[in-house]
Amino acid sequence: MNNTIHPPPNQPDYNNWICPDITTYWKLSQQRDSSQFILHTPDNHHHHQFSPPEAQALRYFTGHYTVNQIQQKLGETLPPNFVKQLLQKLITLNILAPEPSHLNQPYPTPSLNPNPNQPHLKSSLQWIQHTDNYWILRNPEDRTFLQLNNQTKTVINALEHLPPNAICQTYNIPPNQLRTLLQQLAATAMLEGTKPPKPRRGKFTPLQLLYFRIPLFNPDPWLSRHVENLSWIWTKHFAFTLSLFLTISLIIGLHQRQEILAIGQKLITTEGSNLFLPFILLTLLVVSLHELGHAFTLKHYANQVPHLNLQVSEMGLFFMFLMPAAYTNTSDAYCLMKQYQRVLVVAAGVLCQLIIAAIALWLWNGSVSGSWLFTTSYLLMGAALFTVALNLNPLAKFDGYYLAVALTGINNLRSRSFKFYGNLLRRKPIQERPRDAWILAAYAPFSFLYLQFVFGFILYRVVGWSFANIPTLAMSLLVLWAIYFYFPRDQ
Repeated sequence: MNNTIHPPPNQPDYNNWICPDITTYWKLSQQRDSSQFILHTPDNHHHHQFSPPEAQALRYFTGHYTVNQIQQKLGETLPPNFVKQLLQKLITLNILAPEPSHLNQPYPTPSLNPNPNQPHLKSSLQWIQHTDNYWILRNPEDRTFLQLNNQTKTVINALEHLPPNAICQTYNIPPNQLRTLLQQLAATAMLEGTKPPKPRRGKFTPLQLLYFRIPLFNPDPWLSRHVENLSWIWTKHFAFTLSLFLTISLIIGLHQRQEILAIGQKLITTEGSNLFLPFILLTLLVVSLHELGHAFTLKHYANQVPHLNLQVSEMGLFFMFLMPAAYTNTSDAYCLMKQYQRVLVVAAGVLCQLIIAAIALWLWNGSVSGSWLFTTSYLLMGAALFTVALNLNPLAKFDGYYLAVALTGINNLRSRSFKFYGNLLRRKPIQERPRDAWILAAYAPFSFLYLQFVFGFILYRVVGWSFANIPTLAMSLLVLWAIYFYFPRDQ
């Protein structure tokens, strides 16, 4: 059951020794309803508990990595002697045993990349194992990710000690398949010397005005300072209280729905366009709190896996149909190991909106008809419910879409659904699980029809209004844009 490590950890040149392969005799699994991990024998007669950072390090105990290389892969957030202490712990637990015959012999430093010209992974990359039987390869420097199966992970790890032609022979992979994998790794900046490609700046099209982003700042330091003060939000007691509050509010709202609709019609009739600016400002407030819900939830769960250093890397403004709103980059949520955590990160924004709508309903019921509080709380309730309806559409890339991704576990749901039909029509093999294939087959037609309807309707309305109200100017602008866009073409 014991592996052998030579020499023992008290030797001076310790950083250059290879950590032995423990996968033959030991298996690593996460405890249910806990962040802790168990290293156990296949028959479960022996088992030992380890923390998440230790479990992350143990995944590199495959006989290919030195102590120093594993330390580098874990990042700078852990103590510099973390792997050394882990090795000593394994020896103390009798999982590893030093071999006396090698006590005075330095263990050779492995040459993971004998040819410096062959592709190899960056040392900062992190492997994250999900309970859904797939892996996430994370590049924390460039904020890029790849979702991979076990076989692909094995092939990628082999890049560190085998040349490409040997990998093809060893794992029976066609050269073009390995070439495609290397292109994916390069495009996501996983290989040494690569950077994420900059977005191609093509010629301007009017559709670019429909959706664009303006990044403003990195909120992670501010979130780190305040998230601990809000930890009570993610407790079971608060979840129960919140569920009760929202249920009572829903019952009241449904009971008053006729009155609510009547008040809305009255306000539109009497105030008209005067409500537009207050409604827009309240919508911006709701959306901002919505984004903070995403950000704080990700930061809360990220603190439970400190060795990954998950972050909310960016907040800013995005404009859709020239209407401003806020956005938050929570792509690190893909790295959370538990599905319910990923779902809650996505759902947190909508939950914030529902809480705002419920509070506004109570304020509206408690205010005097015709007062500023009466009108403001009603508009706030309307803004919250409007944005909830907009966000929950799974066919547009808002929260409803990402909630569908989190619930199904199918990342890049839209692109994979279109690729599914592309492979089907070209009679290429479908490399999807049967369950995922049914979901992709159902999603793609609805998504396609939705996109055609939205953009077709917008184009029809814009072109129709332009030629009806400013025909000469509209025609001139259209001709000038066509000349600019099509002649000459970019090389």
